[in-house]
Amino acid sequence: MDLTKDFIKSKRPCADGFRWFLRHHQDGSDYQPLLDALVAEGRVNDALWLLEQFGPTDAILCVDQVEADAVVFAGTLDVRGSIEASSIVRAGRSIRTGGGIRAGTLVEAGEDIQAGGPIWCEGHVKAGEAIRAGWGITARGRIVCHDHLRAAWDLFCEENLQVGGNIHIGGDMLVNGAIHCEKSIRIGGHLTGLGDIKSENGIETGADLRCHGHLHANWGIRSGGCLVAAGAISAGESLQAGGDIRAGNGYGVYAGLGVRRDAWEASAQVRARSKPDNLMSGWWAADACPACSSGGPR
Repeated sequence: MDLTKDFIKSKRPCADGFRWFLRHHQDGSDYQPLLDALVAEGRVNDALWLLEQFGPTDAILCVDQVEADAVVFAGTLDVRGSIEASSIVRAGRSIRTGGGIRAGTLVEAGEDIQAGGPIWCEGHVKAGEAIRAGWGITARGRIVCHDHLRAAWDLFCEENLQVGGNIHIGGDMLVNGAIHCEKSIRIGGHLTGLGDIKSENGIETGADLRCHGHLHANWGIRSGGCLVAAGAISAGESLQAGGDIRAGNGYGVYAGLGVRRDAWEASAQVRARSKPDNLMSGWWAADACPACSSGGPR
């Protein structure tokens, strides 16, 4: 793609960036060489702007390793080893590595991010499609992806987590903001969210599920340990915990919000070590608690 000065000007660049272009590329430039030149000059934000304006390409860059201050590539980065960047790793299409990805402020791909090792970023991690890590994922900013999110080990996110597909984490997941998942959440260990947790399908954890806001799933919620929220706990179907189920002071526990009341016994069961306080809806399954003498609606 040949970018002429008239073509660049039609996109209304900033005055400083356009002057730089005229000084260095008066006769125009190919797309990727211009991105590379901007990054080499420390004009990373201009390179990101250019990528946003002209979009991805089908080019594939295959290399053994990447170590740089920043990487902005219009196509797919295919790295046999690892990527380490002081600031930004940005690809117009996909980022794929056999090892890990480590960046200072941003890891972003227009399509998917796939790492054989860990993903670590001091800022945001974003993908237009899926994010997959063979080890864990750590982000000091937001994590956003429009398809599935998978990590074999733990996940830590300092801000909000927004996922358009399923979330599947092999270890623990700690999110210091809100969690919004358009499908199901499955966590092998503990799940802790310091904001609201919402799943459009179901939630399953191998250990405790602790929410510092409101907890909601349109299907059911099952925890291998305790199921605790500072706000309300609500599910379209059943609630099940290996330990206690506790909502916040003044809030209720709601099961069966998505099923008819005459189907509660089959599809809106509430099972826990003891009957939850403030159980507002659902079928308390007494056989889950030998000390409880009777079961039935709340």
